[in-house]
Amino acid sequence: MFWLFLSGGLLLGVSLGANDAANVFGSAVGSRMLSFRRAAIIASLFVIAGAVIMGGGTSGTIGSLGIAVDIVNAFVISIAAGISIFLMTFVNVPVSTSQAVVGAIIGSNIFYGYTTDYSQLIRIVVSWTTSPVLGAIVAVILLLIVKYIIRVTKIHLIKLDAILRNLLIVAGAFGSFSLGANNIANVVGVFIPVADISDFNLIQGLAIPKLYLILFLGGIAIAIGIIFLSKRLMYTVGHNIMPLTPESALVVVLSHSIVLFLFSSVWLRDTMHGFGIPWFPMVPVSSSQVIIGSILGLSILKRANEINVKKLVAIFSGWIVSPVIAALLVLVLLKFNQLLF
Repeated sequence: MFWLFLSGGLLLGVSLGANDAANVFGSAVGSRMLSFRRAAIIASLFVIAGAVIMGGGTSGTIGSLGIAVDIVNAFVISIAAGISIFLMTFVNVPVSTSQAVVGAIIGSNIFYGYTTDYSQLIRIVVSWTTSPVLGAIVAVILLLIVKYIIRVTKIHLIKLDAILRNLLIVAGAFGSFSLGANNIANVVGVFIPVADISDFNLIQGLAIPKLYLILFLGGIAIAIGIIFLSKRLMYTVGHNIMPLTPESALVVVLSHSIVLFLFSSVWLRDTMHGFGIPWFPMVPVSSSQVIIGSILGLSILKRANEINVKKLVAIFSGWIVSPVIAALLVLVLLKFNQLLF
């Protein structure tokens, strides 16, 4: 039964891939530096790797928001969050998967009268505020560095185009890895505490721990969403907010990737704590907010007057509406389940 109910999380993974791949390769595809097909393949491979290798840190956080959850509840949370994201994606508005999932969890807590772990919730909400600001700061610093290198080296335009194209591939791969590491928590985080399954015996004497098996399946679901459903939103994020030069596209991908990595690396956190240095919490941050913050940071630096304000308003509205829709859907679905069973 666990695998049947896990399908709710996998549906959410498909939604995440459809929506958040735009935040990794949207700037590259939107600036015509990379084809969608090539971007989708690279993103899929590295998002799975990130989910399996580093996804355990943030998944533990999202799974401890104070919900006394059973497998049916986890299924309903994932379905509600997935539907809210699909609705926003259908109207071509990038939304925050993290916010949809947290909204669904809070809706579940309200229905059952559970107490939300507000200390964890505050850490997550604060990260939603700080991560786009950090994205803007990193983007500005990176763009200044890139422009300085180009000016000093005086690279020919044709050679520069080829270099930027290759760097976009590398940056996109890193971004996909970071996306998988950070946002896999949104896909399977609520299922891990209730996974009443055994480790998977691959061959005699070699077993795959159930945690990594669940993370791997979640990564596969994200990859499916990237390949089949993300194309339209890639152009929305990569082009419709503000036209991007190839250098700006590279910087946006890198700043987004760095920020997500900082909120995902348990090793880096433990290393910094070993030196007595405070570090970023291991929480799933909003990939959409980080990418928008990075783009806005560049627009402020350039004093750009070509930002699509209407599109930005629609995106900001999606960040508010999607968690509300997810919470309401959870209340409706759980009530229906209660009446039915």
